[in-house]
Amino acid sequence: MDSKKIILTGDRPTGPLHIGHYVGSLKNRVALQHTYQQYVMIADVQALTDNAENPDKVRNNIEQVALDYLAVGIDPTLTTIFIQSCIPEIAELTIFYLNLVTVARLQRNPTVKDEIQQKGFGASIPAGFLCYPVSQAADITAFQANLVPVGQDQVPVIEQTIEIVRTFNRLYGNTLIEPQALVPQDAGRLPGIDGKAKMGKSLGNAIYLSDDADTVTKKIMSMYTDPGHIRVQDPGRIEGNMVFTYLDVFDPDKQKVAELKAHYQRGGLGDITVKRYLNDIMQVVLQPIRDRRAQYASSKGDVLALLKKGTHEARQKASLTMDAVRRAMKISYF
Repeated sequence: MDSKKIILTGDRPTGPLHIGHYVGSLKNRVALQHTYQQYVMIADVQALTDNAENPDKVRNNIEQVALDYLAVGIDPTLTTIFIQSCIPEIAELTIFYLNLVTVARLQRNPTVKDEIQQKGFGASIPAGFLCYPVSQAADITAFQANLVPVGQDQVPVIEQTIEIVRTFNRLYGNTLIEPQALVPQDAGRLPGIDGKAKMGKSLGNAIYLSDDADTVTKKIMSMYTDPGHIRVQDPGRIEGNMVFTYLDVFDPDKQKVAELKAHYQRGGLGDITVKRYLNDIMQVVLQPIRDRRAQYASSKGDVLALLKKGTHEARQKASLTMDAVRRAMKISYF
């Protein structure tokens, strides 16, 4: 392992993780932990920026997100899994960094602008939400991360982190490491089973890693296909057809998928048949994840112990960064 290369990544505990998370980031984390020193953060502080009135939602999902991490194969002996709010150094860094960025710059951040519009805040934007890129800068730099795996939509946040790092180093001396965004080449977003671009709990269109086999089957059988494909013998469209979208992602037999597409397009292949085939594929993908999740869930005390241990290790790393920051800023008094 190259100890000089540190990766930081994580999720907000606002709901269970779904198959889109698995495709978009979790599989990458499993692979990266064998090559890099990886920190995975359960970002409960950031979750509270738009869930301040519902702390139980955030608290209750911390363990569920941790179970999902362990279920997909993130190894706590290789990856440090920690809870954001238990690292006070991150909050301290955030306060200092707020002096290095303007409100106008935060308002121009494309990621922030898009999310403010999506959430319908209007003029009532929580200050914590507006400033969450500064908090993310603190998350990243607290661990002196070299690489941050993100989707294309989060690249502006990494760019803002780099600006903060450069400003800090210019004012106080070369102390912080500039991170790089690690954008997977296949980082496309998996649509919801209803065909909508976004997948999520509030939309009711996601397959969750914690779903049992029967639930997965029911969801696949309700998938959006081609509304014009009324009779089996009719030619069908594969564009925008979620069954084929998911087969493209999850079926390793690409020749078989190509044959199914051709058959569907010329007619004679029913939606039920294709959905049953997809269900077989998805059950193979999800069964090992379900098995590992059930194993860890049977001993919740062990999961909490893993989080406590990982958080302790993470705080040791963040404390070293904080000591260097205080010295650089001339506020290390004792």
